[in-house]
Amino acid sequence: MSSTIALIIIGVAVLFILGIKLLSSPKTARIGNLVAAAGMLVALLALHKPGGDYVWSQGWTFNYTLIAIGTVIGLIIGAIGAYSVKMTSMPQMVALFNGLGGGAAALVASLEYFSGAHSLAGITAFIALTMLLATLIGSLSFSGSIIAYLKLEGKFEKPITFPGQNILNGLILLVILGLCGWLTVNATAAAATPAFITLFALALFFGVAMVMPIGGADMPVVISLLNSFTGLAVAADGFAINNLAMIVAGTLVGSSGTLLTLLMCKAMNRPVTNVLFGAFGSSGSSKAGAGDLAGKTVKPLQADEAALLLSYAQQVVIVPGYGMAVAQAQHQVRELSDELVKRGVDVRFAIHPVAGRMPGHMNVLLAEANISYEQLCEMEAINPTMDRVDVCLVIGANDVVNPAAREEKTSPIYGMPIIDADRCKTVIVMKRSMAAGFAGIENHLFYKDNTRMLFGDAKNSLQALVTAVKAS
Repeated sequence: MSSTIALIIIGVAVLFILGIKLLSSPKTARIGNLVAAAGMLVALLALHKPGGDYVWSQGWTFNYTLIAIGTVIGLIIGAIGAYSVKMTSMPQMVALFNGLGGGAAALVASLEYFSGAHSLAGITAFIALTMLLATLIGSLSFSGSIIAYLKLEGKFEKPITFPGQNILNGLILLVILGLCGWLTVNATAAAATPAFITLFALALFFGVAMVMPIGGADMPVVISLLNSFTGLAVAADGFAINNLAMIVAGTLVGSSGTLLTLLMCKAMNRPVTNVLFGAFGSSGSSKAGAGDLAGKTVKPLQADEAALLLSYAQQVVIVPGYGMAVAQAQHQVRELSDELVKRGVDVRFAIHPVAGRMPGHMNVLLAEANISYEQLCEMEAINPTMDRVDVCLVIGANDVVNPAAREEKTSPIYGMPIIDADRCKTVIVMKRSMAAGFAGIENHLFYKDNTRMLFGDAKNSLQALVTAVKAS
């Protein structure tokens, strides 16, 4: 590889890292996406053969044309997706696009494996292993992401389990790894083709079997983990075809996805093994943890009463949850926030790390409604100030504000960091009904002396609140 190519790849790596850094904030995420895309464009233009020719060099015209056609098609599909998909359906699109990335990595590795295995020179054991791992990881990422997409669409929201499921999955994984080992040293054998097809099929099935037992509300963790798998598959492809840009990009995606997965599990106070193998919520009861609530009742209120509490407050914290996303009520939330700010009320938004159906789901929805980034506060930053808040408005959130996580040691969410909504002077909870959250337990917050319940569709209730605030 020439020194020019090496310098270009270093520049591409810098652009990728800078793009990921900018993606960490909603305020700079758009720029970060463009910076990373620019890095990928540079990497494509710097594509070279082992001899050192660039992609546009003589003899590479056909490849360059294919790359251009693929890029244009991808741009068109991406643009259509970005403009047509609702913000509330963004997690589904993320899962689907991630699956396509994994599938593409698996196909590249498969083609390279067969091409190398049938060439005169053959392939080394190391290159064969990287191709097989890329095929395995990319395939399970593809099929797993498709199941995640369907779960987010509500098709398989509940965990699907059966006795001995983890044992069966473990045996399938052992067979897959055994096939990988055999194919690594027998790439040119006559039985390599059917063995490889079997490996591919089992990897696809394993992706389905891995995600099916996981509940719909755990999809943020699953999507993040599958995203890291796709990155690892791309990195393995890079080793297989001697492309440093793919190695860098795949390693960055794989490591960042893994770190994000671990951080979200920490936010739920659950090990990643519990998410993957625990089928959390599959047998939970809505009465679980209700022993201390005997004889207690909730206190409902009407929209005009809630409007008075909000209008005369000095500090208001709004806690958005998945219920807000389902009702597509983010614009009504912004309108309510604007009306309160006009009255001199300090309005902030408390964002729990795992609220919604993908990492940053609430941030994306609120940003789409043009809510100021300065109003968005992370859980760790806002919790120490909650005892000074006059009104906390909880919109469709459940387990992430449940005090049972602090108070009840037998609760399945005990130890999970939550937003301390119950410590505010008054709490207004907006819900359709008293249905339990994903954890399947009663929410102690609903029965607190300082809590009032505003029942109804979040969008309609917020619109009523806005009207009442304007009239007050």
